[in-house]
Amino acid sequence: MTDRIPKGALLAAVTAVLFVLLYLAYSRPGYFTSQTYLAEALFLEVLLAAVWMYRQMFFPVVVVVFLFAGMGLPLGSGWNVARWVSLATGALVGLLIVLKNREHHFGLFHIVALFAVLAGFVSVAVSRYTTLSLLKVLSLLLLFAYAGTGARLAVFGRENRFFDGLLTSCEVFVGLVGAAYVSWFDVMGNPNSLGAVMGIVAAPILLWGTLASDQPSLRRRRALSFVVCAGLIFASNSRAAMIAGFLVCALLCVALRKYRVLMQGIVILTILASASAILRPESYSNTVSSLTREVLFKGKDPSLGVLSSRKSPWQDAVESIQTHWWFGTGFGTSDNGTDPTEHLGNFSTSSDTSKEHGSSYLAITAWVGLLGAVPFYMLLLMLFTKVVQTVAWMIRTGNATHPAIPLAMVMLAGLIHAGFEDWLFAPGYYITVFYWCMAFVLVDYVPRLRDRTGRGQVGR
Repeated sequence: MTDRIPKGALLAAVTAVLFVLLYLAYSRPGYFTSQTYLAEALFLEVLLAAVWMYRQMFFPVVVVVFLFAGMGLPLGSGWNVARWVSLATGALVGLLIVLKNREHHFGLFHIVALFAVLAGFVSVAVSRYTTLSLLKVLSLLLLFAYAGTGARLAVFGRENRFFDGLLTSCEVFVGLVGAAYVSWFDVMGNPNSLGAVMGIVAAPILLWGTLASDQPSLRRRRALSFVVCAGLIFASNSRAAMIAGFLVCALLCVALRKYRVLMQGIVILTILASASAILRPESYSNTVSSLTREVLFKGKDPSLGVLSSRKSPWQDAVESIQTHWWFGTGFGTSDNGTDPTEHLGNFSTSSDTSKEHGSSYLAITAWVGLLGAVPFYMLLLMLFTKVVQTVAWMIRTGNATHPAIPLAMVMLAGLIHAGFEDWLFAPGYYITVFYWCMAFVLVDYVPRLRDRTGRGQVGR
């Protein structure tokens, strides 16, 4: 972007900024001694730098800001504000670049996404919590706007660098989270988030990077990261993450004809379990009993069934749908019979306005009603179709290096996991932001699968 700006104008802008900073330092010295102001200034500098190098930097900045906002780090409220500022800035700049350069087309998928947002706006009119629901729909609009512009710009034309960076980021992230877990520091906030980010994002990407690599050292390093990731999924005790991660990783091996890798993984798990049972039978028995109680039944009475922990939120969601049949309770909110003026502020997100639905599909139906849910389900159906097309191409060619492959695996893992957790249309959640950004990118790359040579190969 810098080569399009006259040097004289650039020098004038830098000089003006320096004079402004000098004036503030003289007239408002408190601004430069407050940690809050300094943190805000630093964030704005990073944001400006990301805008300056939009294609290279802005997507990582958005993901990191949302991740930090969800991890309970210091300056938590600051991160909550920063995530929306970064997303709004990314959507605006991305839209301007796309409209100016006309590098990307907008097709049926993008139109359906727009209708989904419009359905959210319709649900606001019938919501008991109008202001909060409106803010959540605006958040979804910003997410889809950025995913349809900025996220696509971050990948298009620089696939090798993007996916190499994505793989390296997953390795570093898994290593840091693993080290924190060993140190008994719950960096992800709760086990469900740990399982979700590892099962939906890290595991499919790392396994794909392992299978696609033709360098032995690189393959071993990524395989080690994948093993650590699998251990974290297991440690999270998240059934949804285990199911999604295992099914997608097994499908990836089968579709790419890596049967040996799949069998090796199964054999290693069997050997480890058998060795543990032989060497430490009492400990093994206690572990199996604990896993059965905590993972399968989530601490509930086994006589109630495996899904007993999900029955209550599912029943509540069905009752909400039956009560608000056509237009729902308002996007992102639940009608709990509470007057919103009694306990809530304009920007509250307390339990008075929302509750667990146990499934993203039930949640969106309860929020926007049966009519409003139509474009959302059409969007998910189109996304699933892209996944099927990618898997079919993988089976036909056995090519592991196409950029659509890791994206399709992440999409499938998310669709499976969303059947048990209601995060899929929560714009403030970092996995949701990453998921929909990659969904819009996948739509661009699936038509290119007709090229059997696999142009734009990555992962090597």
